[in-house]
Amino acid sequence: MSMKEQIKVALTGNPNSGKTTLFNAITGRIEQVGNWAGVTIEKKEGDIKKGLNKTNVQVTAVDLPGAYSMSPFTSEESITSGFVRNENPDVIINIVDSTNLSRSLFFTTQLLELEIPVVVALNKIDLSKKKATNIDVDSLSKLLGCPVVETVSTKGNNNGLEDLISTVVEVTGKTQTAPFDIKGVNMADQKSVEASDKKRYEFVKEIVSKVEERKVISSKQTKQDAVDRVLAHKWLGIPIFALVMWAVFSISQAHLGPLLADTFVGWIDSFYAWVEGSLGDGVSPVLSSILLDGIIGGVGAVVGFLPLIMVLFFLLALLEDCGYMARVAVVMDRFFKKVGLSGKSIIPMIVGIGCSIPGVMSTRTIKNERQRRTTAMLTPFMPCGAKLPVIALFAGVFFNDAAWMGVTMYFVGIAIIILGALLVVRITGEKNARSFFIMELPEYRFPSIKRAAVSMLSRGKAFIIKAGTIILLCNAAVHIMQTFNWQFQAVAEGAENTSILASMASPFAIILVPLGFGAWQLAAAAITGFIAKENVVGTLAVVYGITNFIDTEELALVSGSADVAQIMGLTSVAALAYLMFNLFTPPCFAAIGAMNSEMENKKWLWGGIAFQFGMGYVVAFMTYQIGTMITTGALGSGFIPGLVAVALMIGYVVYLVRKGDEVAKRKVALSS
Repeated sequence: MSMKEQIKVALTGNPNSGKTTLFNAITGRIEQVGNWAGVTIEKKEGDIKKGLNKTNVQVTAVDLPGAYSMSPFTSEESITSGFVRNENPDVIINIVDSTNLSRSLFFTTQLLELEIPVVVALNKIDLSKKKATNIDVDSLSKLLGCPVVETVSTKGNNNGLEDLISTVVEVTGKTQTAPFDIKGVNMADQKSVEASDKKRYEFVKEIVSKVEERKVISSKQTKQDAVDRVLAHKWLGIPIFALVMWAVFSISQAHLGPLLADTFVGWIDSFYAWVEGSLGDGVSPVLSSILLDGIIGGVGAVVGFLPLIMVLFFLLALLEDCGYMARVAVVMDRFFKKVGLSGKSIIPMIVGIGCSIPGVMSTRTIKNERQRRTTAMLTPFMPCGAKLPVIALFAGVFFNDAAWMGVTMYFVGIAIIILGALLVVRITGEKNARSFFIMELPEYRFPSIKRAAVSMLSRGKAFIIKAGTIILLCNAAVHIMQTFNWQFQAVAEGAENTSILASMASPFAIILVPLGFGAWQLAAAAITGFIAKENVVGTLAVVYGITNFIDTEELALVSGSADVAQIMGLTSVAALAYLMFNLFTPPCFAAIGAMNSEMENKKWLWGGIAFQFGMGYVVAFMTYQIGTMITTGALGSGFIPGLVAVALMIGYVVYLVRKGDEVAKRKVALSS
């Protein structure tokens, strides 16, 4: 056994081999997992739990992104390849999917050539046994020349993890012989490498034939195949997806979510009343107002939607865990290819439903540079968790908690993404570029309630932390700016237009008149939304003095929605336009930072931000003006200046498209 005081272990494996689940199990960390490829996009580090590590040696595990080969083809594969080659881990744990041995062992044989001790974790062994697939572990260990340990990372006990860690400690510092010899291969010569890879595949195939005995005939259609013929059908897949998302939003936004929210709001109101009573009459009215209405009321208005959001996160985690989301990626691939995107582009967009930041970061799984940058630019159009309070507020106040509102916003987001992709591919002159999408469909499995609950709680924790920091400070600042004028005198009742906030937001409000919401209060809320989208709800509560609008007994989203709508002064059409403006303009600053990191090009970044601003403005303008024409028979206010602004935006896009078409023609001429 090694005498080292600390052992660094690299966790490697193919995508969807159960790598991150195993990492969470041995470290006690809570990292996002999913029953599909592309979940891990950067390395994560954690110490092995004391219950599994029976030695005095500190063992640290590093979870690396999934990779099929040590030859990096995507940026997340380069993270894995670079770490293993350059960081010199003491041991490599190679997580091998026992249900797909032949695919996994190609990577294993490459790892064994690095002269670093390798321990193979034969994962998902329970699923193999259910399929009556027998794997001779001892023979596999001898043929590979390294220890092989059976693991079931999803089980709480009898999972093989303690044996895995003890084996890691035992092999530290020992030498292993690579079973496949690549000496004499010129790595700079593509043909030589391809010939070597073919030999490696044959070698792996031979190993599998010796150690694996399958009882299930792979050519026979399984129950999974039968289900896939329906869920992943090229035409039925879309309406089924729409129905599934409607059910998710119906449960989270109209049924179970509001029931939980009633209790949560009661706690917030009780805390508000307790603080109000504790302050007494001797406290400055301005200070009392800032604390009660600005901080507690503003943050409470956002946190009051937490139960709705957590129910949604829980249901989405169940869909990911059961394997359905991978089928959505397959269904969308045929449409995405036609607009110049990869089927892999759907993965960042689905990840972005939780938060745009990891969604944008997961675009690094896309090999093509233009497709990766385009996906990073378009992913924020999918409404993320931060935008759900805004959707919930406007759906409750103006549309009677209709579940179709949430679903509609997501499908509008998809439509904008498709339109945006079409424009980008024309502007860049790559409309004839071809893309290929290969994705292994994970097996359907009964989703884990525990994993879904852990995922929900971790996302809920992040939401509360944001509410207790960024949103708290922002709402306090908004209330102070609304309370004082530029001479730092308290604004008199009825003179709110003289406040610092009103003077700052009013110029922006003028631009929004053609969209149906030219009030400075609404403009201020939209501006604070760029710091964090949840701020829109908190700011509206503060500027309109309706910090109890989520109270079911006073200004409830259900029974008292008419009161809130009257205070805000918006028609249903204008409210829908305002909602779309906040959803489809640029995301929060943190997500823009992620775009900057993944695009690696300032021209693309600023072009993307301009496109997001323009798209949000145009969509809101069309929604308000067309909706007003339909409902009242007349155009909305500010139609002419708004039309001029929209025409200029569209005209510039047309100009860029024509330039791109000329570039495409030149490329065709050069290639012919």
